[in-house]
Parts: sequence; C-alpha cells; structure tokens
Amino acid sequence: MAHDPTQLNYQGPDHGSQYRSAVFYTNEHQKRITEEYIRSPERARVFRKTIVTQVVPLNAFYPAEDYHQHFMDRNPNYPYIVYWDKPKVEHLMKAFPELMEQP
Repeated sequence: MAHDPTQLNYQGPDHGSQYRSAVFYTNEHQKRITEEYIRSPERARVFRKTIVTQVVPLNAFYPAEDYHQHFMDRNPNYPYIVYWDKPKVEHLMKAFPELMEQP
C-alpha cells in the first residue's frame, strides 16, 4: 500500500538505510503477528522478489523536528507531497476509509 516491501533501503525516490522497510515491535506477541503477516504474502507469492521488511524491537522513539510535524497539511503543494504522498494517502483512504481520522 504505502511502499514496496521488497526494496532494500529504497522507497520511491528515497535511498538509504533510513528508508528501509521495518516494523518495530514492543512485545513478543506483536513480533509473532508481524512475522506471520509477512510470511503470508511470501507463501502466496504476491511479490516477485523476497520481502525484506525488518522486524526489530522498538528501543527508542524520537519525534521528528517541529518543521516536519504536519508537513503535508502545511505544504500541500510541495512537489514531493503532490507527486509521492498525496496519491498514497488517497489510495489508503479509498482502501481503508474506516481507519482514517475524521475531521
């Protein structure tokens, strides 16, 4: 939905380990569920390549800098937002309307 889980350190136009596909878990139950969720499309051969999503413990959380907070809302015409992010959000809103925050 939001990215290709078979791309190693690469999402859309962005490259580097900070763009890796990863799920951070806080307990063993979350880890098991995530690993099973990843195995399901692998068994079904949904992707032509191997899923490289890392499943790692959440050791710390660091909020983004203030200028990153609500960036899309504050910069709706920013080229990266228009080309990359808006289409992904619109797709997610159509696919999962019940999960979207209502104003």
